[in-house]
Order: sequence, then C-alpha cells, then structure tokens
Amino acid sequence: MAKYLYKLANWSVRNRKKVFFSTLGILIVLVGLVANQGISFVDDVSIPNTPADKAAKVIQKEFHAPKESNATVQIVFKAPKNETIESKEVLSKITSVLNDIKKDPTVDTVSGPMELKNLSENKKIGYAEVRYKVTAKKFKESSKSKLLNRIEKTRDAGVQTELTGDISFSGSEASQATEGVGIIIAYVILAITFASFLAAGLPIISAILGLVFGILIIAIGTQFVDFQAVSLSLAGMLGLAVGIDYALFIITRFKQQLGKGSSVQESIAIAIGTAGSAVVFAGLTVIIGLLGLSVTKIPFLTMMGIAAAISIFTSVLVSIILLPAILGMLGHKIKPSKNNKKTTHAKKVNSNKWGQFVTKRPLVISIITIGLLVSCTIPFFHMNLGLPTDGTIKSKDTTERKAYDLLTEGYGEGIHSSLIVVAKIKDATTQTPQEISKIQQELSQLSDVKTVSPAIPAPSGKVYMIKITPKTGPNDTETKKLVNKIRNMSDKTEKDCQIQLMVTGITAVNIDIAQKLNDALPVFASLIVGLAYIILVLVFRSLLIPLKAVLGFLLSLGATFGFVVFVVQDNHFLNLFGFPAPSAILAFLPVNLIGILFGLAMDYEIFLVSKMREVYVHTGNPRKAILDGLKGSGKVVTAAGLIMMAVFIGFMMTPDATIKVIALSLAFGVFIDAFVVRMTLVPAIMMLMGKSAWYLPNWLDKILPNIDIEGETIMKHIDQKANTSKIKESEEIKTAFGK
Repeated sequence: MAKYLYKLANWSVRNRKKVFFSTLGILIVLVGLVANQGISFVDDVSIPNTPADKAAKVIQKEFHAPKESNATVQIVFKAPKNETIESKEVLSKITSVLNDIKKDPTVDTVSGPMELKNLSENKKIGYAEVRYKVTAKKFKESSKSKLLNRIEKTRDAGVQTELTGDISFSGSEASQATEGVGIIIAYVILAITFASFLAAGLPIISAILGLVFGILIIAIGTQFVDFQAVSLSLAGMLGLAVGIDYALFIITRFKQQLGKGSSVQESIAIAIGTAGSAVVFAGLTVIIGLLGLSVTKIPFLTMMGIAAAISIFTSVLVSIILLPAILGMLGHKIKPSKNNKKTTHAKKVNSNKWGQFVTKRPLVISIITIGLLVSCTIPFFHMNLGLPTDGTIKSKDTTERKAYDLLTEGYGEGIHSSLIVVAKIKDATTQTPQEISKIQQELSQLSDVKTVSPAIPAPSGKVYMIKITPKTGPNDTETKKLVNKIRNMSDKTEKDCQIQLMVTGITAVNIDIAQKLNDALPVFASLIVGLAYIILVLVFRSLLIPLKAVLGFLLSLGATFGFVVFVVQDNHFLNLFGFPAPSAILAFLPVNLIGILFGLAMDYEIFLVSKMREVYVHTGNPRKAILDGLKGSGKVVTAAGLIMMAVFIGFMMTPDATIKVIALSLAFGVFIDAFVVRMTLVPAIMMLMGKSAWYLPNWLDKILPNIDIEGETIMKHIDQKANTSKIKESEEIKTAFGK
C-alpha cells in the first residue's frame, strides 16, 4: 500500500494545479446537481415486519387507511387562572379561533375540545384537532403561518395555546454557529501543535473540503434512497473530526521529513506513503465499522452507516490526493519541524515524562485504570432504550414542548403513549361482540392501564380496533411491560375464542424498534470485536497486542455507555450539558456508538502502536519501543484526540437533543479511549507483557500478508537510492582523480 501511495503523492505534486482546479470543478458540478434536484431527507425510523408494523398493516387493509395519512395538528388550550375551558369568554375565544382556522382551504376538519369531550379532570385543559387535506410532506408554509397567526387571538386573551402533531412549528434547532466553536478550538490546538497559523489552517481546510464532498454526495443520494435527516449530522460530525485528524498526521510527517533535509516533493511523497498509509487503513476500519451496521438488517440504521461512511471516504480521498497538491503549491511556506542538536538535547531529559511515569509503575496504573473504567460502566447495566419525544428532545421554549407539558399536566404521561390493540378474528360468530367486550374488560384490569376506549369494528367484521391509554409515558419500562402483557394475552384469547391480539401505535412501534436494536447489539458487537482482532493481527503481527486492544476497546465502550446513562437517563448534570429533560437512551445510539468508536479506537491504536512496533523490530527492546512510541506518536495522538473532542463538543452545543446525545457519547468515548485506554492502559499492559506482547508463531507469520502501514518499503527504497547515489558519486570522484 505504501509504495502505491508514494507514487500517487508524487503524481499529485507534479500535477498540483491540475489536481486543485479539477477538484474545484468537480465540486462546482456537484453543487449544481444538488441545486437543480434539491434535497429530500426522511424522518422515518420504522422497521418492517415488527409486531407493531404487522398490526398497522392489518388496520391499513381492514379500515382502508391510506399508506400516508394527512397531517393532523393538535391545539392545546389552558384556561387562565380562576377560569375553565367551559367559561363563557374562554370558550367564545376558542370557538372564534377554530372557526377562523376552518377558513383555510387546506383544512379538512376542525374538532374542538367540547366536541371531542376531552377536557381534563379540572376542566382547565383541553385540545382541538385540525385535520388537513394534505400530508405533512406537502404542508405549505402559508398554512403554518395562518395557524400561528390565528392562535394569537386566544393567547392575547390569556388562554395558553400551544401546537403539536405532525408538523414542526419550532423549526430546526440545530445551530451552525455553535458547531463552529469546535472548529475554532481545533484551530487553536493545531496552531499550538504546529507552531504555525498557516499549517494549522490546512487540516481544517482539507477536512471541510472532504466533508463538503461527502455531504453533496449524500444530498444527491437522497433522490434515490431514503436517508434520515439525523444521518447528515452524524456524517458531519465524523467527517469533520477524522478529516482534521488525518490531515494532522500527514502534515506532521511532512514537516518531520522536511526537517531531515528532504525536498518538498520527496517529503510529501514520504508523508503520504507512511502517514498516508496509516490514514487509509484507519479510514477503512471506520468505514468497515459503519458499513457493518447493515448486519442488523435495520434499514434506517444501515443508511445512517452508509451516510457516515461516505463522509469518511471522501475525507480520506481528499487527504491523500488533494492535500499533497496543496502542500506542493505552498512548498517551503510550511516550515519544517525543528531538529537541531540543542533542541534535541534539551528535550531528551524531560520530553517523555508521561512515558517514564507509566513504564515505571505499570501494575499500579493498570489496576487503577481498569478499576476506573469498570466503575464508569456500572450504570450501563440498567440502560433503558427508547426513541425521542417532544418532552425529551424539544427545548422548553418551543411550542411543541409546551404542548407536551400541558397534555401531561392535564391527562398524565400516558396521553403520549396511546396503544392500539387490534383484535383479529379467525371466524366471526354471533358471540364475537360479547367476546370482544370480555377482552376489553380484561384489558381495563391490567396494571398500568388508565382508560380503554370502546372497540371499533372494521367493515368486514373480522377486525376490531381498541384504543388504550396507559398510566405511564412512552419510554417508561412499565409501558413496555404492558405491551408485552397484551401480546402475551393473545395466546389465551386465540385458544379460548380464536381472537388474535396485536398491538400497534407510535409507542408500540418505538418499543419494537428499541427491542430489535437491543437484539442486534450482541451480534454486531461480536462481529466488530472479531474484525478488530483480525485487522490488528495483520497490522502488528502479534497475537496478544490485538487482544489487549480489543479488551481496551470493550472497556472504553462500557465506560462510555455507563457515563451516558448516568447523565441522560439517571438525571445527573443535565443542566451542565444542556439537555431539556432526562430520557431513555436513544435506541440506535449503542449500535451506532460501537461502529464509530471501533473505528476511532483502531485509529489511535494504529498510530500509537505502529511506532512501537517499528522501534521493537529494530531494537528488540520492549521498554524502548513503548517509550519511543509514546514520545514519537503521543503528541500527535493527544492533539488528534483533543481536536476530535473539540468538534464533538461543538455539536453538543446545538439545542437538538438527538444530536447532543450522540455528540456527548462520541466526545466522552474519544476522551476515554484516547487518553485513558490508549495513552495510559495500553503502554502499562504492554510493559507488563514485555517481549511476549510481540509473539506470533512462525507458521502464522509466513502465511499472513504483510500490510506495510509504517512505509518500511518506501524508506528502504529511498535508502537504496541514496546509497546508489553515493556509490555513483564516489566512483565519479575516483574516475576524475584517476584521470
């Protein structure tokens, strides 16, 4: 690999202007395509063939429901102090507003709280339902504006009026300004690392270009396949973070080679052949981890993985093709790393304090570090998976969140977790109505059931639909138990009266999604762990180092899960991190986190331990290998970890709680893996293992392919060229003197 990348870099530098302007040309074409066809993201996170999905299809077929229903909006009212919804003036204002709303030609029906008979127990809260003639996708901004303007009449009268339903009224809460904070922090870290403002800007420019390419490709792809909107944020976070890191590794190697006296072109080629090989390999591990999400056979999760993998792929391409061309254009404007004797001598004593500290007390450090990671993991064992609701992802000043809180105040948490029970009859008889009535009675007696609505028969008479309102919220474990109880009842009802009970509704769908993702977790984790071990055996040609790396990955993963549960679910430091409310853990977060952290953990492992292997191969001294590895790669790995954390922290500052929890997980995961596991636990364990860390049976060594990510073949080739040149020069001198 190194040899081909070396040649590619030479070609890129020789044709630097062509490469640079061709890249800009391709970028302009992609922008034009996106501008012409538009972008079409979806919000659907359903999973086909789950129990809830099957029940929904029965309703669709029997009740002739359309595949995509028209938009419905709930208008929630709360009467002023000392008044109720039934008060004459309050009811008059509400009626007047609802009559105005009916005038909108896109409105189909409007039903008020008195008509729906849904007043709360104290009659202070009620809600109206507005059904439109169009779906949520086709809902016009003009209709939204009309609705927002008309409810101002009740608000002005002192009646709190909020909106919720299929339409978003608070707009996108993601803020590009806050995400830019991460880039600024990254620039400061780079400026300190490189001691140059120009060099510090290059990784950011490279990463942004790679990210733009990735986003444009994803945007074009939305016209052909379904990408979820959250996929773009995930792709943005990862593409930006790894893009900066990859450019950092390459530019660091370039500056080092310049410091050794190599020409600009040769330094670039060597940097791409050595650090670039590690970048390509590291990028592939992240991509494999993301594409591995497809083994879960969950469509939306697969597409999220593909979107993020695209952004990583374009970041790698820009790093190994465009970045060399830019470096070639800048030439000696990028200063070489300082390599004079005084500086080297001054740093010899104190430049590796951390390495000395770890290698002198490896057993104590290993025990303390493992104890810390295990302690952080403990909350993971009571993790509750769920999907977002307006009560957990919307900030408190949005109308959707206010509507959610009003409905909770008036009717309890169960109002948000309504279930639809589908009673499917094999052979209808005259006794069927009585049997359905008996089932309703049994359902009402279940714990956690608040109300049971009368059964509605389908035209065929073979299906009845029963609405249940639980006492608990959509992500509450009691609600999940209730769904399972109703499904378990089906065995008895099928045996007694040949009536199958199925459960659907948004809450049941979410429960099934969480369960499906939970079931996929062990399979996916096993695949990733096995893959990580095989990859690292190939890279490091050792049996124990990959095992240590995999166990370290599992420890960092457990600690990350535990921390997220501790904060988000267990309600600790929520205000510090800016979460609107405690909530269940995002159902797709664990699987996503495994795929992403696997790739990032392997990045740091490769960049750190590959240097150790290089030293060990030449010296056979395990302690020197560890010290030189920490000294040679520790600074860059530290900078890379801080940069990645800075990018994720920037995304944490967005008000969108879904993006926030993903960013929090990644920021903490990178911190634990880069600094606690790779920079502390890895060298301590390797010190305890000594030479056995590098053991590989001879028979296995012979059959394994040699993956040259350190660029040994290039350096040998360059040394041979240098020796040949010296011999030739010596012969020319001898010939000249001989003459």
